[in-house]
Amino acid sequence: MNYCVTPGCLNPQNPDNAQFCHSCGARLLLLDRYRPLQPIGRGGFGRAFLGVDEQIPSKPRCVIKQLYLQHQGSLALKKATQLFHQEAQRLDELGQHPQIPTLLAHFEQQKQLYLVQEFIQGQTLERELHKGNFNETKILQLLRGVLPVLKFIHDRKVLHRDIKPGNMMRRSQDGKIVLIDFGVAKQITDSALFHTGTVIGTPGYMSPEQEKGKALPASDLYSLGVTCIQLLTGVSPFELFDFSSHRWVWRDFLLSGTTVSDRLARILDKLLQHPLNLRYKSAEEVLQALTLSPSAQKKPLPPLKEPNLITNLWRRYAAKPEGDVLNSAVGVDYQHLQRLLAAGKWQQADEETWARMCEALDKSPRSYIQASEIDQFPCEDLQTINQLWVKYSQGRFGFSVQKQIYDRVEQDFGKFCASIGWLPYKQFRFYLQFRDSAPLGHLPSWSWASGTQLSRHAATLKAKLEACQIL
Repeated sequence: MNYCVTPGCLNPQNPDNAQFCHSCGARLLLLDRYRPLQPIGRGGFGRAFLGVDEQIPSKPRCVIKQLYLQHQGSLALKKATQLFHQEAQRLDELGQHPQIPTLLAHFEQQKQLYLVQEFIQGQTLERELHKGNFNETKILQLLRGVLPVLKFIHDRKVLHRDIKPGNMMRRSQDGKIVLIDFGVAKQITDSALFHTGTVIGTPGYMSPEQEKGKALPASDLYSLGVTCIQLLTGVSPFELFDFSSHRWVWRDFLLSGTTVSDRLARILDKLLQHPLNLRYKSAEEVLQALTLSPSAQKKPLPPLKEPNLITNLWRRYAAKPEGDVLNSAVGVDYQHLQRLLAAGKWQQADEETWARMCEALDKSPRSYIQASEIDQFPCEDLQTINQLWVKYSQGRFGFSVQKQIYDRVEQDFGKFCASIGWLPYKQFRFYLQFRDSAPLGHLPSWSWASGTQLSRHAATLKAKLEACQIL
């Protein structure tokens, strides 16, 4: 069968021996060489067809991609054509990798732009998933097979932008994973048509920064992490993400009998971190994590000890405030906070902490603090606030205590909240306990945190404490 690729053709199917479309009269062979057989895909960028290269005796199959630019003005077409040839050259370079389809041709015909690529015989991971979920061994094989390909393209300043099971194909001849459907075509059309706010990618798989139009190598790695947990669970990414606590809950969807080692779980969790500073920055980093021995993956933290409350009270009231160092990089006076904590007035001290934090950031009292502002908080002031809380609670309360618990639960915000007696959303304020017997890390509260996604504050505060060497 011959298939007419002319946009708007009402009856595109034609007999095998036809040279011109019986419906619209258009020439069927593209570049007098490539014969489209049938459509195999359609998207925002245009259409894809299965084709045959008629000039080679074996008539190998190929994939023909038509960029969708009909009804556009000459300026848009000119810009698209210019970008098209630039990106085609990059695709040609990428096609030198054995796990990326080879670019066979790129051309313009009848005011339409075409890419012709090698046809990969095999099955996408999306179709493989229909036969059953992946186990840990298959996920590790996937990571070790795909990460070198991502490193190859990232080293050449190229992003895939649409990593998902449907864009990974297991090649029949050798079982290797081939990356298909780069977001190049859509990038060309959107740039040419001045759709500057258009996001390239698939919802559910995109990282937070990619959803806002900013893609990085870490964005491809995030999508790879989403792909892995979908293959492990067989569940859509939208169901694997808990929007109320703003975290991935993929472990809750593992089938009975499915086991995932702590080592792989930590790698997946780091791939899926929302804050960029907590995520892998490069494919090389992930490969190194995969090659480390399990014992080197994570050093155990010292056990948290429940202090004796009576001993705590005696030590607290016996403590001498005169020995405290109340440093501030911006001239904040912490003496009142010191006196409140020394007297064990936890609620007033909690409110005073909020006020002084706002002052250190030059904000009005009781103003909410955004996660991005935590990065700007002076280290000296954070050190002073933390040391006062830790000293007068005898190690029960303080930001550093909260960080230790957050690390112990592997940065799972839901588990962190459960450990310190909070709810994983803003209503935790109504359940605060201002007494010595409150759970470890319960105070100071985060009444100052803005928004509903407190998990972002947790990740940012942890990074800030580490940057300030407050451990």
